Amino acid sequence: MKKTYRGSCHCGRVRFEVDADLDHVRVCDCSICRRRGALLHRVEPDCFRLSTPLDDLALYTFHTHTARDYFCKTCGILPFRRPRTAPGVWSVNVRCLDGVDLDSVPVKRVHGSRLP
Repeated sequence: MKKTYRGSCHCGRVRFEVDADLDHVRVCDCSICRRRGALLHRVEPDCFRLSTPLDDLALYTFHTHTARDYFCKTCGILPFRRPRTAPGVWSVNVRCLDGVDLDSVPVKRVHGSRLP
């Protein structure tokens, strides 16, 4: 069942809302995700509402430049991204959502390191 969550970066400059059924989070083993440590959950575009203009965030791309990682320019936190394997959806960093008991959400391991 979907619930509305409010999210933000550490300093609060980036704010958003997401409607999600947090039935799992993804932990990827690719080079950037391993270092970042984000817990990601994908949502359709109509379930994601950004309060901060996207132009206010820093954008990082690498390798195929399909994935789009958005960061707060002030505190450096990645609150969300567009994943390489599904660039039409948003992948939200669940660690940035208010009121989520991270220990209660099942973890799905994905192997981004195996992508060509």
